[in-house]
Amino acid sequence: MRELGRRARAAARRVALASTEDKNAALRAMAARIRAEADAILAANEQDLAEAKAKGQPASFIDRLMLNPERLEAIAAAVESIADLPDPVGRVLARFERPNGLEIERVATPLGVVGVIFESRPNVTADAGALCLKAGNAAILRTGSESFRTSLAIAKAMGEGLEQAGLPADAIRLVPTRDRAAVGAMLSGLDGNIDVIVPRGGKSLVARVQEEARVPVFAHLEGICHVFVHGAADLEMAKNIVLNAKMRRTGVCGSAETLLVDRACADTHLKPLVTMLLDAGCAVRGDEAVQVADPRVTPATEEDWRTEYLDAIISVRVVDGLDEAIRHIESYGSHHTDSIVTDDVATAERFLAEVDSAIVLHNASTQFADGGEFGFGAEIGIATGRMHARGPVGVEQLTSFKYRIRGAGQTRP
Repeated sequence: MRELGRRARAAARRVALASTEDKNAALRAMAARIRAEADAILAANEQDLAEAKAKGQPASFIDRLMLNPERLEAIAAAVESIADLPDPVGRVLARFERPNGLEIERVATPLGVVGVIFESRPNVTADAGALCLKAGNAAILRTGSESFRTSLAIAKAMGEGLEQAGLPADAIRLVPTRDRAAVGAMLSGLDGNIDVIVPRGGKSLVARVQEEARVPVFAHLEGICHVFVHGAADLEMAKNIVLNAKMRRTGVCGSAETLLVDRACADTHLKPLVTMLLDAGCAVRGDEAVQVADPRVTPATEEDWRTEYLDAIISVRVVDGLDEAIRHIESYGSHHTDSIVTDDVATAERFLAEVDSAIVLHNASTQFADGGEFGFGAEIGIATGRMHARGPVGVEQLTSFKYRIRGAGQTRP
């Protein structure tokens, strides 16, 4: 692991200086190698699938792990598409001149070496490696044991593409062991050779990374997302947004887990919203007012307001206006994604200003919490911390910056 870190650091220095053209050529070569190695990658995936089935993994897990020719082509196309994104490195973020004549620029620079620890989604191998490369970084990738063979085959193809383009294969490496001690080694920073860690996976993985990492972490622990239907909300719009926010995909981190309904519109909006959710197959857990709206509602406990269900379940509460809605979100939310539905622009602006979440929306579904939907092309994850990257972490967020100062002989008195 230490040697892996040293080689990644050396590769990072070369990739940081690579031209946009060289990085794009490498990305296209990596996509071509993934296509060329399709038979080997799919054969490795068959072995991983057989092992996962033998262990009794659930159908949802098997589906995430499974590759077929169409899914593998989508992985290659995603790598290729990252070449079309603007190069984030070298962007001049600010430029100003001091009274003494010093010219100062703030310029985007790569982070260095990014460690990505993820569970058994083979596409993350390609997505994470490609995004890191585009931002001028090296990547050390550690996959879950269930997708080890598949991810190793994908990483091998990507390394071959890098070398074809004249860049070091060490710029994208998969940790070549299933040993769990490798995770601890990465969290220690590999002798200072990892600059940031990005965990992609369940709550237990993210919690461990956040607790043990000795380097900065880009992550979110939970996605306890809210939709607040304000008293001035259009009912049909509210129904469409709430249904999409909860039921489009229940297992993603941007899925709404709590619906807050303003008491000012509860008489007209609450029952239709609750009935719609129930009829769509969503279990509803609510306070007393919500239970009155439909006999199928079960009582919500204090724990429900803090729960990320990742399932067809939602907790619903009636609140006294915007202030109580914001207090609820601040008390129980995870600073991930929260939305208000209202035709009152002033109220919406207060919500957008005062709710301290990475993503806040007005009259839109929380399921837009996705780097692709932001126009980032792809994302390595979503971060809810307050330092550096926040929200979808795409190529721009995988950079830092430095100051370049040009003088004409100035000295400080």
